[in-house]
Amino acid sequence: MATIDESASAKRWLPLEANPDVMNQFLWGLGLPESEAECYDVYGLDDELLEMVPKPVLAVLFLYPITPQSEAERLQQEAEKKELSNKVYFMKQTVGNACGTIGLLHAVGNITSEIKLLEGSFLDRFFKSTAQMDPLERAAFLENDREMEVAHSVAATAGDTEASDNVDTHFICFTCVEGQLFELDGRKSGPISHGQTSPGSLLQDATKVIRKMIQKNPDSLNFNVIAISKKAEGAF
Repeated sequence: MATIDESASAKRWLPLEANPDVMNQFLWGLGLPESEAECYDVYGLDDELLEMVPKPVLAVLFLYPITPQSEAERLQQEAEKKELSNKVYFMKQTVGNACGTIGLLHAVGNITSEIKLLEGSFLDRFFKSTAQMDPLERAAFLENDREMEVAHSVAATAGDTEASDNVDTHFICFTCVEGQLFELDGRKSGPISHGQTSPGSLLQDATKVIRKMIQKNPDSLNFNVIAISKKAEGAF
């Protein structure tokens, strides 16, 4: 949840726990109706366990450890030239430990055609206000948004573990935009495309990328996968 892009004087929040209950209350309180979508634990990456995740899956959040290997890979990706797609909602991370909130904003920001946010709610206003901004402008908007800072702080202290800003893990988001699987990481300069996907295969396709990331850090247990799924009509 940390970011090395921050300066010594940069703003830091308490990290958000990888806890679907905490994330649900956070999102529902900001304007994502409970009847529209919900976060769920992904208990394992085997096919049988993936089948247990409610469908359709709209986005996937992945928590992983920041290691020398993951940092080297990030820097290598940064060196590769890539075109930013204006169809993907993406923002940079300039607030320390804000990656959980940014992961959720990346998730919701790319599924606004699939869900109905409460009109006039924080999330509705946030995405309307930042729609035409570039990734750094969105980051600055978030950094200066007191309402989000307070909401994040409440959510960060609502988990089962004691909140501490000394962490070495990081949240990213996977989503499907126009048939492409995108990795959205506020510590990187733009979305990373991982090839073709579809709403029906998003979870399985994101899992393939996640498995590779886990294999590169075999000695770590600091991994967590959370799916955001659309609620079935009439389900509560």
